[in-house]
Amino acid sequence: MVESRCAAVIGTTSWATTLAILLARSGIETRLWARTESEFERLRQDGENKARVPDVPFPQPLSPTADLRLATAGASLIVIAVPSVSFRENVQRLSSVDLDPDAIVIGATKGLERGTGRRMSEIFQEEIGSEISQRYGSLSGPNLAKEIAHGRPSSAVVASADPEVAARAQEMFNSPLFRVYTNTDVVGVELGGALKNILAIGAGLADGMGYGDNGKAALISRGLAEITRLGVAGGAQALTFSGLAGIGDLIATCYSPLSRNRFIGQEIAKGRSPGDVLESLGQVAEGVDTTSAALVLANQLGVDMPITEQTRRVLLEGLDPRQALNELMARAPKAEYPSRG
Repeated sequence: MVESRCAAVIGTTSWATTLAILLARSGIETRLWARTESEFERLRQDGENKARVPDVPFPQPLSPTADLRLATAGASLIVIAVPSVSFRENVQRLSSVDLDPDAIVIGATKGLERGTGRRMSEIFQEEIGSEISQRYGSLSGPNLAKEIAHGRPSSAVVASADPEVAARAQEMFNSPLFRVYTNTDVVGVELGGALKNILAIGAGLADGMGYGDNGKAALISRGLAEITRLGVAGGAQALTFSGLAGIGDLIATCYSPLSRNRFIGQEIAKGRSPGDVLESLGQVAEGVDTTSAALVLANQLGVDMPITEQTRRVLLEGLDPRQALNELMARAPKAEYPSRG
C-alpha cells in the first residue's frame, strides 16, 4: 500500500479511467477529473465509468471530481490521458492551477496534433513552460484498456529525458499485473505509440479484405520500417521501435479485436464509409487524425511514407482499399535495407 502519495488523472477516456483504477488498486489515492458536472455526477453515482469501462467498479481510493484544483491538490503524479485533439486545451487548463512543485506529469495520449504533427510533450512544453516540462514523461506500450481494467497482465514503458522522473512514475504505476520499464527516448516512445495506430488501420483493411496472414505480416513489418524511418529522422532511437512502444504496441493493436483503429480499417474494407464507422464507434480512434498529422511531420523531415499515404487516401479521399494495395504492390522493387556503404 502507498498511503502517503496521491495521483490526479486528467480525462475520463477508457484509458484514463483504466489508469486511475490501476493506481487506486495499488492503494494510491487517485482523483479522476471529469470535464463537466453532469459527467462527474454520473461517475459518482454509478461508482464506475459505465460509458467507457463498464462493469469495473472504482476501487475505494478512487474518487471522481469536476474540480481541477481539487483533483490536482497535493498530487505527486498527474496523468493526462485525453484525446490528442483536446490535449492542448487540457494542458492550458492545467496551467491555470497551482501544482505541487515536485509533481511529475505523465502523458498517456497516443497521437499527434492534427495539422501540426506536434508530439504531446512538445505541446506540453509550449503551453506550460520549460520548468515543469523537465518533470514530464510519456507512458506507452501494448495497453488495451479493457484487458488491463479486467486484471489481465500487461507491460508498458515510461520515457522521460530525466531518468528520475521515469523512475518515479515506474514506482507508482508498477504492480504485479502491470510491469513498467523506463526509457530516456521520449521521441521514440511518443512516435511509436502514435504511429502504430496508422498501421492498425491498415491491418484492419487487410483483415476486412481477407488478404490473409502473409499479406498482413508484410504490411506490419514494412509499416514498422516506415515509422522507424520517421522516428529516427525526428531524433528517436531505432531500438525503441523494437520495444514495448514499438513492435509490442503494434502487435496488440494490429491483431486484437479490441483495437478501435483495426476495427475502423476492417469495416471500411467491408464497404462502410469512414464517417459512418467513426460515428458508430462512439469513441476516439487516434489513427485517423494521426495519419494526416504524420504526413505533415514526414514532409517536414523529408521522409517517404507510402503506407501512411495510401491509408490517408482511403480515409479521406475515398480510395478503394484494394486499389491502395495494388498501388503499393506496384511500387518499384528495392532492397529491404538500403546500403550504408
